[in-house]
Amino acid sequence: MTDTIKPLDPSKLYTPCPDKALNFKTTAELEPLDGVIGQDRALESIRFAIGMNHDGYNLFAFGAQGTGKSSTVRRFLAREAAVQAVPSDWCYVNNFDDAHKPRALELPAGKAAPLREDMERLVEELKAALPAAFEGEDYAQRKEALEEQLKARHEQAFSRLQERAAKSNVALVRTPMGLGLAPTKDGEVLSPKEFEGLTKKEQKSRQKALDRLQADLEDTLQQIPRWEKEHREKTRELNRQVTSLAVGHLIEELEKKWAALDAVQAYLEAVRADVVDNAADFLPSGDEKNENQLPGTRRHSGGSFRRYHVNVIVDNTELLNDKAPVGAPVVEEEHPTQPNLVGRVEHVSQMGALVTDFNLIKSGALHRANGGYLVLDALRVLTQPYAWEALKRALRSGHIRAESLAESLGWVTTVSLEPEPIPLKIKVVIIGDPMMYYLLSQYDPDFKELFKVAADFAESMSRDEAGAKGYARLLASQVAREDLRHLDRGAVARVVEHGARLAEDAERLTTHMASLVDLLREANYWAGVAGAKVIKAQHVQQAIDAKVY
Repeated sequence: MTDTIKPLDPSKLYTPCPDKALNFKTTAELEPLDGVIGQDRALESIRFAIGMNHDGYNLFAFGAQGTGKSSTVRRFLAREAAVQAVPSDWCYVNNFDDAHKPRALELPAGKAAPLREDMERLVEELKAALPAAFEGEDYAQRKEALEEQLKARHEQAFSRLQERAAKSNVALVRTPMGLGLAPTKDGEVLSPKEFEGLTKKEQKSRQKALDRLQADLEDTLQQIPRWEKEHREKTRELNRQVTSLAVGHLIEELEKKWAALDAVQAYLEAVRADVVDNAADFLPSGDEKNENQLPGTRRHSGGSFRRYHVNVIVDNTELLNDKAPVGAPVVEEEHPTQPNLVGRVEHVSQMGALVTDFNLIKSGALHRANGGYLVLDALRVLTQPYAWEALKRALRSGHIRAESLAESLGWVTTVSLEPEPIPLKIKVVIIGDPMMYYLLSQYDPDFKELFKVAADFAESMSRDEAGAKGYARLLASQVAREDLRHLDRGAVARVVEHGARLAEDAERLTTHMASLVDLLREANYWAGVAGAKVIKAQHVQQAIDAKVY
């Protein structure tokens, strides 16, 4: 038996919006809606993810395009970040023990830039103070005394040797080959022929004296390098003493200023020791060097002051605003390449070689968002080579390691750096479509461990009185935001009816906010063409009809 298809009553094809759901004349009477409608479950997921401070509770917000994912996430994060503490500043400084492993300094928010400025001023002060100290009369006298001491030691040793030689009829002579000994008679040096003219007894006596004195001469000559080494050590110690006196008060002023921060105290002590050991770098020389030349390209000499710079990679000064506190950072990375996420170490070309130092470490989005929130687009981060793996590696380890893509893949073999990793405390929010979420859930074993919370933005909601009122308030908020004409009750009813049409269900309303906002803008245009003060149902209908070609 064949079932008979019953005709569908025309009234079933159109469900009007009841007037009782819209108890106002125009949307001007309504309180604007702060947020989206019909996304209660997604909003609860966002609140949960933000409230969970444990590892792995990062958020993946997914849904159809236009459902308000991005705007909702931004609004929630901005509100939550405003009540949180401003995170620390971070900077990299030279590791004086191993320049290829720069040290990371954590400073209270707003303190990194002042430290950088203090170190720049310190270098300028040292450039003036150290040359003055080494050009002073006291230093010149003490250095001259050391040189006189070495000279006297030489003269005394050779004088004694000369006296012993004279008693044995031997003279100490200087030849093109150096110092030597020669037999004498009556105070005159004998030539080889004259020496042969001596008696056998005299020859034997003088030869014996020559052998004995030659051993003494060699012993004296062997002592000279040791004396000169001792002289150099004494000179270096003198230089260290003069340098310590010259820089002591400068470093002490900074130590008092930064007394509350142990990390800065340790760094300043390392700076003091390095300045004392390399005081010659601050002294003028005939061979002027480029102050910006990188360490490793030459021996320490005048002008290598980059090692005392402070490379600020995170400066949260802007978040410290008493009038309008911003709190924790909310960073949206539009181009999430691997270097843009974890940072990079840049190189410059010098003398045909690529060189680098800690001043060329650049921050990434994870650095800037550390202590706050990072928002990423799923498609963008997944289509960038190695960006997704770099992000997961940072979240798993809890640290940020700045590295370039070429180095991590072994494409370059130039000397690079191993910056000290920075501890990572962050909430990552990825926004994408449902397909992205389900593919990652299925094929990436790390995904569910790192992104334990999902916010599913629904494409429709129940068509009831609350839904109609939500539509009206949503339209009122958009009118206020874009300074459009208000809608009367009939216009709102027509938007509600069209929302059901877009949802393709008489008992549901679309949550595709972008479509509703576009409809509102277009209806506002037609109301303007008609010279109306408010948007009416016919203006909404005109906008709907205009979409049909």
